[in-house]
This record gives sequence, C-alpha cells and structure tokens, in this order.
Amino acid sequence: MASNERTLMNNALKKVLIPFLRQQGFKGSLPHFRRMNEKNIDLITFQFNKWGGSFVVELAVCPIQGVKMDWGEQIPPNKVTAHDIDKRFRLGAKSEGEDGIWFDFEKAKIEEDFEKVALNVVNLLNISDDLWISKLFH
Repeated sequence: MASNERTLMNNALKKVLIPFLRQQGFKGSLPHFRRMNEKNIDLITFQFNKWGGSFVVELAVCPIQGVKMDWGEQIPPNKVTAHDIDKRFRLGAKSEGEDGIWFDFEKAKIEEDFEKVALNVVNLLNISDDLWISKLFH
C-alpha cells in the first residue's frame, strides 16, 4: 500500500477524530492519546496494519501516576500509551481478548472516503462517559 493512502487516512483522522478527542479532554497526537481522570488515565492508541490499508483502536487504562514496566522503567503520565499496558481492549470487541474492528481504508479513493472511516471510529467511541473505558475492563 502506498504511503499516500496512509497520509490521507492520517489527515482524515486529524480533521474528524482529533477535534472530537480534544472536546472530550484527550491530549496527545497520532497515534497515542491520553485523558486524566480522578482515578486513572484513559489511553487510546491507533495501531496501523504494517502492510497498510487498515488500523485498529486500542483502549486501556492505567494509574494516575503512570505505569512501572516489568524491567523497572517508570513511564510518566504524560508519556504512557495503551501499548505500555498489558490489558487492552480493542474498539468493537465484545471482550478483552477479541480482535475488535480493523477499520479498512484500502478501498478509499477520495478525501471523503477516508473521512467516513474516521467518522466510523468517532461513532464507536463512547468517551463522553468518563468511566466508559474503565468499565470495559470490569
């Protein structure tokens, strides 16, 4: 897959999704976002298929102080990502171990096609509920 499609998908995410995440209190930049709550940090990471054409959205939570890795490294709250957390939930999955939805943009041709893919992600994120990501793990 040509990098042009990935660039167009990134642009669509920046135009459609990132303003939505900012409205909900998330900070960061593609592919990693975080939101501080009273008791934890909500984490959202976009993982692109290494062969191109699709991505999955991974959700996680961690303690307010960040996370300590098995080898002792402390990842601070402003640097922690969903990939730093063992327990992750993929957007669209019914349980923690499921694959979730791979958002496919391989057949997208014009800017509007890429924006529709980004809008599909927005429609599945229930992040206006501050506890939504945490509830996925209970």
